[in-house]
Order: sequence, then C-alpha cells, then structure tokens
Amino acid sequence: MPRRSATMLAATLLLIGLLCASVVMKVPYTEMSPGPTYNTLGVQEKTGEPVISISGHETYPTSGHLNMTTVQVTGANYQPGLVSAVVGWLRDDVLVVPHDNVYPKGQTDREAQQQNAEEFASSEDSAKTAALTQLGIPVGAQVIVGSVAAGSPAEGKLHAGDRIVAVDGTPVTTAASVAEQVTKHKPGEATVFTVVPRGAAETDRAEVSITTAKAQNADRAIVGIVPGIDHTYPFKIDIGLQDVGGPSAGLMFALGIVDKLTPGDLTGGTFVAGTGTIADDGKVGPIGGIQMKLIAARDKGAQYFFTPADNCSEAAKATPSGLTLVKVGTLQDALGALDRISSGQTAGLPACPR
Repeated sequence: MPRRSATMLAATLLLIGLLCASVVMKVPYTEMSPGPTYNTLGVQEKTGEPVISISGHETYPTSGHLNMTTVQVTGANYQPGLVSAVVGWLRDDVLVVPHDNVYPKGQTDREAQQQNAEEFASSEDSAKTAALTQLGIPVGAQVIVGSVAAGSPAEGKLHAGDRIVAVDGTPVTTAASVAEQVTKHKPGEATVFTVVPRGAAETDRAEVSITTAKAQNADRAIVGIVPGIDHTYPFKIDIGLQDVGGPSAGLMFALGIVDKLTPGDLTGGTFVAGTGTIADDGKVGPIGGIQMKLIAARDKGAQYFFTPADNCSEAAKATPSGLTLVKVGTLQDALGALDRISSGQTAGLPACPR
C-alpha cells in the first residue's frame, strides 16, 4: 500500500476511534432542563385536588395563575457522554453544570431524593408561616429534635420530632437556647432533657439524661442533635403536590396561601410565575437553574416572572422574549408587585437590570 494511502487510512481509523470514544466517554456533569409548572391557585392534573387546600378558616375565590416552576435534573448516578454534554452546551433549553454542584460527592439518588423531600417539606412550613405572619394571623412555635447524629450520645435516647420542653429544668423556646444550655456543661457531664416524644400527648413528658461528649473541633459539650422549630397553625393548610422536591417553591406557595385567605384577586386574572425560597420572616432567597425555569414559565404562558433579587443578574441574561422579570426580595415585595400588576400600573415594577 502506498505510504500516502496508508497514512490517510491510519488517520481515518484514528478519527473514527476518537469519535467512538467521545460517544462512550463519560464526563462529570449533570444536565438540567425545563420542568413542569404548577398553578398554586389551581388543581393537580392527576387527582383534580387543589394544590393548596385550607380548612377551618374562611377562603375566597381566586383567578389567574401563580405558578411555581421546576427543573428536571438527571439523576445522581447518571453522567452524560462527551457528545451529549457538548450538544447540551449548544442548546438553549439544556443547562450542563458540574455534577458536584448539584450532588455532593458520593451522594446517591436515594439520598438526593430524601434531601429534596425534606427541603420541600421545610419550604411548605416556611411558606405557611410567612403567609400567616404577613396576614397578622398568630403562628405557634415549639422546639423539636430536628435530627440525631449516628453514634452520638443522644442516639437511641432522643428522636427526630421529639418536642424539647426544657434542658436541665430551664424552658427552651428557640433552637439556640438548647445549645446554650448544653454548652454550660463540660464534656462528660450529664444533661437532662425534658421532652414530649413525637406523637405523644402533651402530658406524656419524659426526663432523658444524656452524658455529653466533646465536640470534634472545639472544647465544648455536645449531645449530637440538631434542634429545629415546628410551627403550629390555628387552622389546616395542605399543600398536596407529589413528586416535587427542593426548597424553591416557597415564595409561590406563600402567595397562593395569601390569595386564598384574602378578599379580592391578587393577580387580576394575569399569569404570574416565579421561584424563590422563603424564610419564616418572608425573606426570599436564590435558587438554582433559573434559566430553565424562565423557559418553563414562558412556554406555559406566563407574562411576569417573580425573580429572587440574588438571581436577577443571571436571569436578566437569559430572559425569553415576552416574559417580564420582576425583582423580589421579600414576600411583601411580591405582594406589592401583584398589586401593581392587577391594577395595570406595571411601569413601576422593580426590574432585573440587564
């Protein structure tokens, strides 16, 4: 075979080999794409049940849309091939990000699903608390055991969901006050928790003695729990979405609750979508995958998109045509924007500058 032909054949085979390798070669990235949106004022498509249902308090008719948005994410155990990742980078409706940005190193699909479910439940609780506080409706709070560390002194003695009444006889009303009481001890000393076991009656209190241990990186006493706050409400609020996780729906849930509990119509019949975590005090926090949520909202028909202030810069660079971004930092900001939208006075809406 002539040398030139042999060289061309070798080059061709090498190119074919590289192409084949690029197809099967896995890269450490995760792919995001636009997910479903759900109208917090509407009903679930699968069941026909309201997304938000309230009983024990007067509610009012609503119209329009207050849609929460979602992102579809490839699983923790999935890694795209090089070609798939390159194609994703070139598409506007796919976001390719480093795998560890979404799933901490070593996290399994099951662990990720559990974390998303816990964050979603927490966002529901904060949305209820923020909405009722905004309306001046009293919300109760009690300190609970949020979690117990494996192998810690508290393991087997305290359990997630137990209500903490007192530590060493001193009543506790905040999560911080639990740590304050425990750290009065030296490692190795006993501390006594007064608790109401999860699901027990208020009168079924128990005294639990726990020998403290030394914190791993500090010379202070610990028992190995993370205290939390469990809110109690004067009436029942159910958020019935299934197969949705993460904390980013908090803002839109809070707005849906406020709309149902107040006379009038917050949206004025318009289609508003949005995203953002929410704290008990109504502060709105940033989320991930904002570009994909903008596309999901636009494709569903949204006219306005409530955008967390800390996501504004990123969102402004990827705003689909026909969608108006509205910058929000608090629940009060969002309600003020809805007032302008429903009355047609949209010129003064807080914008996300490009």
